[in-house]
Amino acid sequence: MDNTKNFELSEKIYIVQPVLNEDYHALEKEAISLIESAGAVYAGTIFQKIREVTPSTYIGSGKLEELKQRLSGLDVTILFNGDLTPSQTINISVALEDKKVIDRTTLILAIFARNAKSSEGKLQVELAQLKYIYPRLKGKGEALSRLGGGIGTRGPGETKLETDRRRIRVRINYLEAKLKEAETRRALHVNRRKKETIPTISLIGYTNTGKSTLLNLLTDANVYAENRLFATLDPTSRKFVIDGTEFILTDTVGFLRELPHGLISAFHSTLESALNCDLALIVCDATDDYEMQLKTTLATLEELNYNIPYLVVMNKSEHLTNFDGYPSGCIFISAKENTGIKSLKSEILRFFRKEYSDINLFVSYPDMKKYSELKKYVSEKNFSYRDEGILISARIRKIYLPLVEQFLFVDPRT
Repeated sequence: MDNTKNFELSEKIYIVQPVLNEDYHALEKEAISLIESAGAVYAGTIFQKIREVTPSTYIGSGKLEELKQRLSGLDVTILFNGDLTPSQTINISVALEDKKVIDRTTLILAIFARNAKSSEGKLQVELAQLKYIYPRLKGKGEALSRLGGGIGTRGPGETKLETDRRRIRVRINYLEAKLKEAETRRALHVNRRKKETIPTISLIGYTNTGKSTLLNLLTDANVYAENRLFATLDPTSRKFVIDGTEFILTDTVGFLRELPHGLISAFHSTLESALNCDLALIVCDATDDYEMQLKTTLATLEELNYNIPYLVVMNKSEHLTNFDGYPSGCIFISAKENTGIKSLKSEILRFFRKEYSDINLFVSYPDMKKYSELKKYVSEKNFSYRDEGILISARIRKIYLPLVEQFLFVDPRT
């Protein structure tokens, strides 16, 4: 029996929601979804308007006393829905009768630890966790005893929290080296995929917008998909065909506003393989705050230094009756109900037809060696053997057309 899992499932989490701007209700709603994704139970919320941050406890002593009275005798974990310094975490815990206190980053890391399936994903999560814990250990030995079990203390390849900074530093170096090896292997895979000249498409966007469901629909895959945040962490690629043209479609981890920088850094190589594509489909939830989702996605791409062509896909639109106000040119679909998919496929083909050309090549037998060096740029479809050589029906990216210009064949009858 997994006692740790049972403990997590029954852990009750109470939210302290700072009120800094107009988004605080949306942030609270998102925090509740994060709590549920972590396998815990939402226990309530207290809001605190922040005029000036108190360095020692972030929120003022009066609000802490109010919170202490409200939670007295309750077995709950306190989630501060923002980022706390190590000393703030400890001071709030002391003020609240030694209740366990976590911040938003700790909760997200716990979800990633829960959902990582591949060996590389587990390494990435552990690295992010240790990098987050490491600066919080300096002179804070007593803090470790306050962490207890449950949310924020469990991870793949779990390193015991009583280890000292030196051992954690050694482990961080080891994980970084292992991930560097994985990054090198992935780069080779990406380069090989490029040489196959199969167009690549990536599903990106905010977490829980239906990317995995769309992947399953387009590729007949059986990828895990669930209505919760960060259900998918590990990248998944599948082939699919539109009108005779083969594509590779990749799904990967979703984005989140103010996603912890350590997580972006840890998953950078994984995201790099997914974002090294010919076209991105930015998937948004048409029934939610799609403007924030799109803005967050584009900002994260900018942070990762990626500027790739994209189409905006508004998913979960089966019940929409008013389409005003949505981004110009976006495509409305429902991956769950299989609606709008024909339009999506048409837009994908339209994009690639602007990028690719269907051509005929004639290669004489003496020129076969010369052509073989250029073959990697060509997607061959049909062959016709003639006395003097081979007539090839193919598709090629327009930027590579000059490379095969000498072999271009124009039927004199046309």
